[in-house]
Amino acid sequence: MSENAAATPRALRTIISIVGRRNAGKSSLINALCGQEVAIVSSQAGTTTDAVAKPYELLPLGPVTFFDTAGLDDEGELGAQRIKATKKVLCRSDVAVAVVGEDGLQAKDKEIIEDILALRIPLAVAFNKKDISAPAEADLAWLRAKNVPFEVVSAAAHDNLDALKNLIISLVPEDQKKEPLLAGDLFEAKDIVLLVVPIDLSAPKGRLILPQMQVLREVLDKGAKAIAVKESELSEILSQLKAKPALVITDSQVVMKVAPIVPLDIPLTTFSILFARNKGDLPTMFAGAQRIDTLKDGDKILIAEACSHHAMDDDIGKVKIPNWLKKYSGKNLEFEFCHGGDFPEDLEKYALVVHCGACMLNRMEMLRRLKECVRRGVPITNYGVAISKTQGVLERVVKPFGLK
Repeated sequence: MSENAAATPRALRTIISIVGRRNAGKSSLINALCGQEVAIVSSQAGTTTDAVAKPYELLPLGPVTFFDTAGLDDEGELGAQRIKATKKVLCRSDVAVAVVGEDGLQAKDKEIIEDILALRIPLAVAFNKKDISAPAEADLAWLRAKNVPFEVVSAAAHDNLDALKNLIISLVPEDQKKEPLLAGDLFEAKDIVLLVVPIDLSAPKGRLILPQMQVLREVLDKGAKAIAVKESELSEILSQLKAKPALVITDSQVVMKVAPIVPLDIPLTTFSILFARNKGDLPTMFAGAQRIDTLKDGDKILIAEACSHHAMDDDIGKVKIPNWLKKYSGKNLEFEFCHGGDFPEDLEKYALVVHCGACMLNRMEMLRRLKECVRRGVPITNYGVAISKTQGVLERVVKPFGLK
C-alpha cells in the first residue's frame, strides 16, 4: 500500500465492498487482492463480524478502500446485527463485489445480487475457489441475463486477480474517476480568491476544516491567488486589493456578516454550497430549502451529520441551525439527529432533512441519500443552503451556479 492510499481522506477514496454468504471466501479474496493479511481467514462460518476496512492503491484508479464484511446469510440476533452493519457499508459503496463459493449460485446469492442491483450499486460477481470447482453454465447464464459481469478467480492460488481488479475499475462511475471540482470553474489562473474563515469555538484547534483545505488546494493548483481572512478583516482586505477578487467563499456561519460587505458585482458563495455541488446535487438541495417557507407547528426536521464529534455549546447542527429554522419559520419545530453512517429508514415522518456538507462521505453515498429522500417525497437540503436561506442570502450565493 502506498503512503497516498493511507493519507487520502476517506471521502475521497473509492469504496469497494466485498459481500456474500459466509464462507464464500470473502476474507481470503480481500487478502489476495491487497497482497496482505488484512482479514482473518477461517473455515468456520461467520469469522468476520465487523466490517474490516483496508486502504489500498488500486492503479490506475488511485486510492480505494476495500471493505471485508460479515456474511449476509448470518443467523440469530447477533447475526441480524451483523447483516445490518454490512448493509450500512454496502450503501456507502461505489462498487460491490459479490463473492460466490465453490457451491455456486444459491438462492441467497441471487437474493444478495438482486438487492444490490435494486440499490443501483455497480456490481461484479467473483466466483471464488476455481481451484476447487468451476461455476455452472446455468449460473453464468443467470448473471448474463441480468447484465451482471463476473470473473472466475482463486484467492488461494492468486489466479485471475488482475482481471477482477480491472473489472472493478471498469465499474467505478466516471465522475468518481475524475478529479472532484469544487470552485475551479469559477475563477482563472492568476485571479484572486478570498476565503473567509471564522475562528471560533467550533473551529478545530490548529487546523482548517476539510472543505476549507480542499478549496485552498484547488485554488493553488489552478495557479490563482488565495487570501484567507477572518470575517472581521474582510472590509480591510477588500479596500487594500488593487484588483477585485474573482470570487469570495465564506463559511456559512458568517454569511450574514459577509454578504453586506462584499460588493454585489463580486461573486459570493459558501464552502458548504460548494460541497453540496461537489458531493451531491445542488439544484435538489436548493429546491429542498424552499420547504422552509412552508413549515408548520409540530413538523419534524432531521439533522444529519456524516461525522461524530463532541457537541459544543454553540454546535452548528445541534444548536445554531435549529434556532435559525425556528426563528425564520416562527414555528414550533421538532428536531431529531443522526450521525456517521446512520441514516433513518423511516424518512417519511420528516418534513425536511438538513444534511451536513458531507465532507466525510463519498459522492456515491451522498447521492444515494439524496435519491432516497427524493424517492420518498422528503425535501432535503444541506447546512450551508439552509443557513443562507434563513439569513435571506440564498439567491445571491447560488447565483454563480445559475440557480434562482
